[in-house]
Amino acid sequence: MADVIQYGPARLLPGEQIAITTNPDTEPFWQAAKEHRLTACQCAKCRHFRMPPTAYCPECSSRDKNWPVLPGTATVFSYAICNKNPKTGGDFIYVPVVVDLDGAPGARLNANVTGCDAEDVRIGMKVTVEWTAIQDGWVLPNFRAASPGA
Repeated sequence: MADVIQYGPARLLPGEQIAITTNPDTEPFWQAAKEHRLTACQCAKCRHFRMPPTAYCPECSSRDKNWPVLPGTATVFSYAICNKNPKTGGDFIYVPVVVDLDGAPGARLNANVTGCDAEDVRIGMKVTVEWTAIQDGWVLPNFRAASPGA
């Protein structure tokens, strides 16, 4: 049996190292995040979810959008374990994930996960949103390993 690498706790990237830009299609997502509300772009006509938000629905070409509030839970779809801070190059264990957002079928979001050891992250793992203050007064949704039974 192969040795299991022990990485230790998964951490979030420091918020002061993260900056975003917005546009008219993404601004509602970021404004909701400032209020600690997780949302996803949904077509107001055909109800198709899309992340990232786009000007036109890829299913019906409508420009009309809804931004329903989601429950704040998700499932890990994919992940990577990283061991260097992308800004400083120093040793830093973090786990970028792609999650399937509960309440928004087909919508996925890139984030980071914490609340567990990096080597314990798994595809199919349940996670809950937590909020990270970043540059310019914005707030980033990240995820924490859900409690057992959650």
